[in-house]
Amino acid sequence: MTSEVRYFIIFGLTQSGVAFRPSDWAERLAGVLSPYRPVGTLGSHLSYSPYAIPTVIDGARCVVIDERLRELEPLAWKFVHDFAKDNFLKTESDVTVDPVRRH
Repeated sequence: MTSEVRYFIIFGLTQSGVAFRPSDWAERLAGVLSPYRPVGTLGSHLSYSPYAIPTVIDGARCVVIDERLRELEPLAWKFVHDFAKDNFLKTESDVTVDPVRRH
């Protein structure tokens, strides 16, 4: 039986509702995480990791983080959580429907 994949979403909005800057923050964050890929997959240095995808949800820039990243690289998982916390960004945890594909 396959376990359900969960996602952590970082929204480009602060807790006070202000848009986070710079405007390309989501692509930069996903770029930092691009080396982390499922075992056995090859990736180009010009592509995002399947575990960290920049997207737009309800008009807001976001990065959708696959929680399987936590097992693959715990320090990367801590990094994304600390990034959101340090920048006072809105987040959503334990999302079970892939937010990239639901829109």
